[in-house]
Amino acid sequence: DEIGRGTATYDGLSIAWATLEHLHEVNRCRALFATHYHEMTALAGKLPGVTNATVAVKEWEGDVIFLHEVRLGAADRSYGVQVAKLAGLPASVIDRAKQVLEALEQGERDGGKQATLIDDLPLFRATPAPRVEPQPSRVETRLREIHPDDLTPIEALRLIYELKEAVKG
Repeated sequence: DEIGRGTATYDGLSIAWATLEHLHEVNRCRALFATHYHEMTALAGKLPGVTNATVAVKEWEGDVIFLHEVRLGAADRSYGVQVAKLAGLPASVIDRAKQVLEALEQGERDGGKQATLIDDLPLFRATPAPRVEPQPSRVETRLREIHPDDLTPIEALRLIYELKEAVKG
């Protein structure tokens, strides 16, 4: 299980960092330590015997392809949104994640408060979420097409049966 999972970013990073230092200094054991905290890669330069490794990937036409090959060194970027896409999250969620990520990264580059507020405020306050209009159902579409005053009683009855069948699926 991932160390620091379910915590705020800095809490999780602090726990993971201290745990790795403890394993290195106190336990003095060999360990395979997986994390998504890129800041931890700095420990390879500070703690003797600590080495970074990453899984090789290739980017192609906006997608990420995992090469199933472990290489020495740290990952140069994160692929969280692409992994979410591979996991089958809806396109609207992926698009929104890209917007939020861009806003957060821009705030971090500009020295803005978004980078520090991410742990304290709900994520969706970072940028306003676009309103996604639901698609009308077949029944709604059909109801918009009819003119009730123009229907004969038998046409109205048939329409009721038609709509009832449409609701059944």
